[in-house]
Formats: sequence, C-alpha cells, structure tokens
Amino acid sequence: MNDSVYVGNAGADAALDRGWILGHFKDAGDPRHSEAVEIKWGVHPLGDERAEWVRGEERTALLVLVRGRFRVELPGRSVLLERQGDYVVWGRGVDHSWVAEEESVVLTVRWPSVPGYAVTPPG
Repeated sequence: MNDSVYVGNAGADAALDRGWILGHFKDAGDPRHSEAVEIKWGVHPLGDERAEWVRGEERTALLVLVRGRFRVELPGRSVLLERQGDYVVWGRGVDHSWVAEEESVVLTVRWPSVPGYAVTPPG
C-alpha cells in the first residue's frame, strides 16, 4: 500500500472530525494533512447553526450546497443556498456565520489551513 494515498467516504470520515476530512489538523503522516487547504463535508440537521460568528477571518472560503437549504450570514448580507450546486465565496477579513434552514449537506473548502477557528460545542 502507498502511504501517500487515502481512500475513504466523506460521510463516514467526516463524522470522526466535526466534518473535516482534510487540513492542518490531520496527522502529519496522513495524506489528508495539508496546510494549504482544508475541506469539510458538513452534514447539518434542520436548525443547526454556528455557535458564534467567525471574526478576524484569515482564510478564503468556498461553500457549495450538496443538498438542503443553507443560509450563510455575512456582514450586511444574507446568502441563501437552496439549489444543488449553489455556492458562495468570501475572502480574508469577511466575518461569517451560518444556519441550516433544512437538513443540509455542504462542502466547504478553505485556504490556507490554519488553526484557531474551532468552536467547542456546548456541553
């Protein structure tokens, strides 16, 4: 087996790490370790929302709706993703939050992959 190849399932693997399947937070020897980019397969039940706004954003982000209805809140603007494939991109310095208006699956790509943005869930 080649240690630089990983084959998995986004849904199964995402459940192990709050949705994140690639990024700086994976072990250094794991092919999914990257400081350049991070990828999340986000499965969100109806009403799921980010616990707090991301402030002082240092990354660029792309969020693509796979299924469901998902709202991204940006300063002075609310973006509704409701058709499969709808997406939004925001750059460095853009604060954001989100809420799942229906059970939703979203693919998020952010770059670079840097620590400091995780929110500890309550409880």
